[in-house]
Amino acid sequence: MRLITTSSGSYPRIGATPELHLLRQTITQRDSGKKTDADVAAAEDALTRAAIAEQISSGLDLVTDGQIRWYDPISHLAGKLENVSVNGLLRFFDTNFYLRQPVVHGPVVWARPVLRPEYEMASKASAKPVKPVLTGAYTLARHSIIEYPPYQKEFARLVLDYNEAIVKEVSELAAAGATVIQIDEPSILKEPSHADWDLLEETWNKLSAAKGKARLVLATYFGDATPVLHHLLSMPADVVALDFTYNPRLVDQVADSKPAKPLGFGLLDGRNTKLDDPAAVLSALDRMLPKIRASECYLNPSSGLEYLPRDRALAKLKHLAGIRNRIN
Repeated sequence: MRLITTSSGSYPRIGATPELHLLRQTITQRDSGKKTDADVAAAEDALTRAAIAEQISSGLDLVTDGQIRWYDPISHLAGKLENVSVNGLLRFFDTNFYLRQPVVHGPVVWARPVLRPEYEMASKASAKPVKPVLTGAYTLARHSIIEYPPYQKEFARLVLDYNEAIVKEVSELAAAGATVIQIDEPSILKEPSHADWDLLEETWNKLSAAKGKARLVLATYFGDATPVLHHLLSMPADVVALDFTYNPRLVDQVADSKPAKPLGFGLLDGRNTKLDDPAAVLSALDRMLPKIRASECYLNPSSGLEYLPRDRALAKLKHLAGIRNRIN
């Protein structure tokens, strides 16, 4: 089996050297009138190229743009849709990270491509394939303040309207040449009902119809997937990426399930500065890989890496590639 190394999404925006403080400084200067939006965009481009270069230098096969332009996983897309504004701060799961919460005050409508220009810039800057990553409709809806009465009466309608925007983003990314597109749905791990799983499946049926030749990854994290693994594996996704840091039993559960589709192994903790024990990671892979009926899988951090200092994030990716090299 081929084991592909990849990042899970975000990458730290700042680092120890002056050039890695460029974006934060430029935003501060823009807010005081000393810089322009164009200056901020140029800084975002520069930091995106730096994030890609570090991922490639670490030995990854498949990189992301580091989500350098994203303030958070929710508002970056939701805040650019019609009838959605951005309100105050909300903690993102059990992290020390805060997001700007969307407020939905009318029908959610997609207005223009958000991810495609970002993907195209990153793809041109990268010698390796780039995987665009975006947050799914169910998670966007769960993090939204709902002021529009029809959505207050019918939560599923908000999810499906958000999903229409995600469908258009996926279609645009596939048309731009993306071969792997990741959709993050961490909220589905938080006490979902049977209706929630039916709703998620409905969204993924529509996403699958829009993907063209691209491979779609359903990614979950920040929660225990063991109670719902069978639901995740049944989704119409091409790949299912799992966070293995919440329950050690997930390794044996995956092996016992003998899945036919490729998995993303989030065996390296994306929130812990400590480098993971390579023997433990290799042991987990040895137990799972022979049972998976797919020609390739992915090895990645359990989540995005923006929760780590930049030097530790780079060390984590180098460690990940080193572990893979001991297998292939």
